[in-house]
Amino acid sequence: FLFSYFLSFFLHTESTYRHQASIDDEMVSMEILDTAGQEDLLQKEGHMRWGDGFVLVYDITDRRSFEDVAPLRSLLEEVRKPRHVPLVLVGNKADLEHARQVATEEGERLAADMACAFYECSACAGTAGAAGSAGTVAEAFHELCREVRRRRAVQGKSR
Repeated sequence: FLFSYFLSFFLHTESTYRHQASIDDEMVSMEILDTAGQEDLLQKEGHMRWGDGFVLVYDITDRRSFEDVAPLRSLLEEVRKPRHVPLVLVGNKADLEHARQVATEEGERLAADMACAFYECSACAGTAGAAGSAGTVAEAFHELCREVRRRRAVQGKSR
């Protein structure tokens, strides 16, 4: 999504990226913090205070990554009280259907429980089964930006 190509070798370290996109005919600047499965609780909490919205990603070929989403969301709610924070849930590696451990319906149910949008996609554009995945990844981020915009509008009216 950010680079328009897939990095087959990726070091899982924290990185910040800037990205601009036209969303609903409006230019939006995004600052994206990729925490890459960070385990340190204090760092997680610090990052949760930092963002306006969050894309929670799990690997459809790794049940444990899916099971980590609900506790992460609970921590996010605790850190961001009393405000509800915009979220999007993404099941990644949709091109690896043969290795799937998490059914699409499970992701849909979790997203419904979290009251957020849900996408399944593949960051690996260009591989078999990943047709159009770059658009899907982009759409997940665009939907998050729309939700952040809606929340800001509502908060502005309530003041």
